[in-house]
Amino acid sequence: TLLVAVQCGDIMRKSIVFDKNTPDVFYCPQHKPIGFEKMLVKARPLSRLCQFEGRPIPEDYKSDCYNDVDETEYACKEKYRIMMRLHPPGSDTPYNGTRLSKFLAFDKDILNARKKNQV
Repeated sequence: TLLVAVQCGDIMRKSIVFDKNTPDVFYCPQHKPIGFEKMLVKARPLSRLCQFEGRPIPEDYKSDCYNDVDETEYACKEKYRIMMRLHPPGSDTPYNGTRLSKFLAFDKDILNARKKNQV
């Protein structure tokens, strides 16, 4: 049962899709995904991905995606990755990702904690 829960969580986490051919939008599920083959997604403006930047979601907020998957830490990391790809350092319009870079630092903290626990 634990393995199934991990796999379902992985599906939810990876259900945010970005296509470089449509750079102004991302795609996310509107209903609970049961697999990658038959996942129904809807386009949403890229500005709506991680729009609360890890802060609490307002109670009256109508979610863009199933289970607020677009507001998870993974979603914020994806937005940072997408924006850095679209506007790399040194380009005419470099992306200033200082607000979202905190999610990358959080990832490093988890990795370091795991390494310490393995010893």
